[in-house]
Amino acid sequence: MKKAIRIFTVVSFFALLPILSMAQPPHPNSPTTTGGGNAPNTGGTTNTPVGGGAPIDGGLSIFLLMGAAYGAKKVYQVRK
Repeated sequence: MKKAIRIFTVVSFFALLPILSMAQPPHPNSPTTTGGGNAPNTGGTTNTPVGGGAPIDGGLSIFLLMGAAYGAKKVYQVRK
């Protein structure tokens, strides 16, 4: 029974992970939401994010992969 609950918990977590990791919605005054990119730029801003729109996926996925490998190594050592 414990194993079934553990499996259910892990599967539920991974099923809900995409929902929990959603990004913020776009700004309501951005050109992509007001006229398909043809809206005038008011105030001299370009509506780019603070970080310049750089993706964080590359480093984050490598970090998560390394953590999973380390955890698997520890589980292997404990069972050995």
